[in-house]
Amino acid sequence: MKISIALLLIMMTSTASAVEIYDKETGKYLGQLGGNQYAPDSTNNPYGRYGSQYSPDSINNPYGTYGSKYSNDSPNNPYATNPPVIIDNNNNK
Repeated sequence: MKISIALLLIMMTSTASAVEIYDKETGKYLGQLGGNQYAPDSTNNPYGRYGSQYSPDSINNPYGTYGSKYSNDSPNNPYATNPPVIIDNNNNK
């Protein structure tokens, strides 16, 4: 029983669509939104390029372009005019 549940979970996670974020104006890739904390492109990876609080490309960097609550390019700024766009595998925004 435990093996079949594990296989089901693996199949479910492997077929899940990836949700990616991009800079709306430049098209710069900003990682996969959420997801596995060990995935290199995940915004949940605290040591990765897109999840680290120190990375200039991370929405989690409170002093960076994409993470600051004052930046026009940040999802953390409720008044931003160029927040990142979210796109799924089907190119739906």
